[in-house]
Formats: sequence, C-alpha cells, structure tokens
Amino acid sequence: MQEFLTVVFGYPTLPYSVVLSVALVYWGLAAFGLVDDGFGDLGADGALDGGTDLHGLSALLQRFGLGGVPVMVVVTLLALFGWVLTYFVHLYLLLPLPDLLRWSIGTGVALLAPLPAVPLTALLLRPIRRFLLRLRPVPQASLLGRIGVVASPRVDARSGHATVDDGGAGLVLQVRSDIELQRGERIVLVEHVAEQHYYRVVRAEAVALDFQDNLLPGNKENHP
Repeated sequence: MQEFLTVVFGYPTLPYSVVLSVALVYWGLAAFGLVDDGFGDLGADGALDGGTDLHGLSALLQRFGLGGVPVMVVVTLLALFGWVLTYFVHLYLLLPLPDLLRWSIGTGVALLAPLPAVPLTALLLRPIRRFLLRLRPVPQASLLGRIGVVASPRVDARSGHATVDDGGAGLVLQVRSDIELQRGERIVLVEHVAEQHYYRVVRAEAVALDFQDNLLPGNKENHP
C-alpha cells in the first residue's frame, strides 16, 4: 500500500492523479444532479452548446476522433489512460532511479503519455458515441421553415447555434450556414442534416425577398 501511494502521489504520476481525481469528483456530483453531466447539451459536433471557444474545442476534438461525447468524458478517459501509463512506468522503471534522473525521465514520460492515450480514448469512444446517437430524439420535420434567431457569436459552415420558438420554452439548435451570420440575425430552417444533427439555415430576409420575387407579374404563373 505504501508503494502504491508513493507512486500515485509521486512524479510523474501525480499530475494525472490530480486530473483523474477531479474528474471522478465531477462525475460523483453529476450522479447526484449537482452539476450538469453534459449529455443533454450535445450538439451536432459533440460539443456543448456555447460560444466560439467551445466550438473551437469541439473542432479540435473531432480532428483527433474524440468528438461526439461531452468534453468531460474525453478528459476523464485521457486522464485515466495517462494515469495508467505513468503509474506503471513510474512503478517498474523510475522508482529505483535517483531523484534527479527520475524527474528528468519522468517529465518526458508525462509529456509523451497523451500520445498513446489519445488513440486509446478515440477507440473506446466509438461504441459510446454510437450509443449516444441512438438516445438522441428524432427531430421534428415540422421545424423546417421555422424562423429563429442566431444565439452564438456567429454561424458559419462549421459551427453555430440558434434559438427557435416552438410555442414552449424554446429550442436551442445546432445550425450551419454557407454565409456567415451574426448574433441576433433572424434565420429560417431550410434543411435538417440528420446524420450530424444540425439544421442548414438562411437569412429570413433572403427568404422574404425570394418570395416577393416569385410574386412579380412575370412569375405569377408559378403561383396560381
């Protein structure tokens, strides 16, 4: 037991022990409903609904195959794999070494631990991601054509979300647009991309102008 504690609270295992402990406390609080577990706020790209920073983080996670689940799940698994790696390297290779050498090699181990941790985490997330996709409700086709308001700092082809009045508390939806839209602009939902769980949108003014053009005398034959 003493050897276990020495390794767990020694360098280079200690940083991963701290992160893993914080993650376990977080999930303990989430189990009692004291903090949000993040599963209810997943967007099309697996990130939590939020501002530009979260969308940037989501893009980074997607690049490494870590998207589609709450960020804290990714952090927990990365910390777990990093902890296991540093623990056994520390126990079997570093523990007998002199302090200075142990710290020097341990720093390299701590920095390199994420390299195997990332692919292992991505591999483990595949079945979890598929399970979460099954839990997501089927979107309502009636939402197409609804008018909403851009709620994120911007909406572009990669990220963004908008609020849509559904007659109740309102909906927050992941949306994408071929042209950049700013917060507060009115939009119309024109297409639902079911595989990635987001809606394509256009400016509400553009839809109104197109409708007016179709009512011009030269186009009246299109509207009996």
